[in-house]
Amino acid sequence: MTGRVSEMDRAAFLEHFGGVYEHSPWIAEQVFDTGLGPLTDTPSGLSSAMREVVDQAGQEPQRLLLRAHPDLAGRLAVSGGLTAASSAEQAGAGLDQCTPEEFSAFTELNTRYSEKFGFPFIVAVRGLDRAGILDRFRQRVEHDQDTEFNEALSQVHRIARLRIDDVFAQIRT
Repeated sequence: MTGRVSEMDRAAFLEHFGGVYEHSPWIAEQVFDTGLGPLTDTPSGLSSAMREVVDQAGQEPQRLLLRAHPDLAGRLAVSGGLTAASSAEQAGAGLDQCTPEEFSAFTELNTRYSEKFGFPFIVAVRGLDRAGILDRFRQRVEHDQDTEFNEALSQVHRIARLRIDDVFAQIRT
């Protein structure tokens, strides 16, 4: 498909952008329902519109958004239950090639983090390797609740922006 995002019908818009926030099509639905325009014709503008929906949603929908994300190198990754985007992102960071020691560290940190914060550890893995991800994981599990909630949301927005960039690259070719 070529053309402008603002010219998409609802079905096409949701097909392309409904999954940029993990298992949370409500965000794209609200952006579409609010009205597409020239600002949504750029990755930056669409990203801002989607971020605004999340930021205005309040803490409980935001918490549900965080909980919609999978554990890194967790059971869904092992069983093949990740979304295509999450699977590609985790594989790109080498998380599908963890040594037994790394897998054990991820498993322990996933459990510790989820018990402490009530949602999975979220990091935009693009450009990171396993060691870098584990370092961030070990640092962030020590955060307080408010700091980590805000950091996790920031990471969700970063992931969504990267996915939006990817969709724009696909629809412009």
